[in-house]
Amino acid sequence: MPEQITKAVQDYLKVIHHLGGAEKLVPTAEIARRLQFKAPSVTGMLRRLAEAGWIEYEVGRGARLTTAGLREARRVVRRHRLVELFLHRVLGLDWSEVDAEAEALEHAISPRLEQAIAKHLGEPLEDPHGHLIPTAEGKMAKRSLRPLSAFKEGQNILIREVQDDNPERLRRWRQLGLTPGVRVTLLSHQPLDDVFELRVDNRIIRLGSEGLQGVHGELVS
Repeated sequence: MPEQITKAVQDYLKVIHHLGGAEKLVPTAEIARRLQFKAPSVTGMLRRLAEAGWIEYEVGRGARLTTAGLREARRVVRRHRLVELFLHRVLGLDWSEVDAEAEALEHAISPRLEQAIAKHLGEPLEDPHGHLIPTAEGKMAKRSLRPLSAFKEGQNILIREVQDDNPERLRRWRQLGLTPGVRVTLLSHQPLDDVFELRVDNRIIRLGSEGLQGVHGELVS
């Protein structure tokens, strides 16, 4: 039976979930890079998480969430994303500000407050950045999304979600109109200059692959 949940445990489980640990082994190096910890300390923590029943850990390969770990990870993800949406929609914080605030609040919210926030927001399906919000039962739909830079010239793309951990980039994407729910057309790509030309509404914008990194969408007709 998993031990009592701490903030550190929740942070690890959430990161493993973010990196795909519900379906696959996540390399230790990726977990360390995401958490900005040194690999030896991460390895030690992963061993403890495995002993506690939160993950399956294979030395030299990585970690995957157990059923208990997945349930707890999605509980934290749900609270984080609900808080983000509440701060944005109700309190009016910019979408570039809410991730850091939610990071602090997600560990302090009671189940009762979580339920009240979800009810007030109308049991929302997505956070301000387009990420899916797990249900209260921990269920999440699956998406097959690609980075904008992976599409071909002439294709129409529906932006579904954007990476939320870089406030400056989020503000820039907002200015350019690269937000969830917006349809864009990839007009051209010049590999030598690393420039993508996109039609966003009635505007033409030009960005390099670095500027598009973190914007994901799906093909539409």
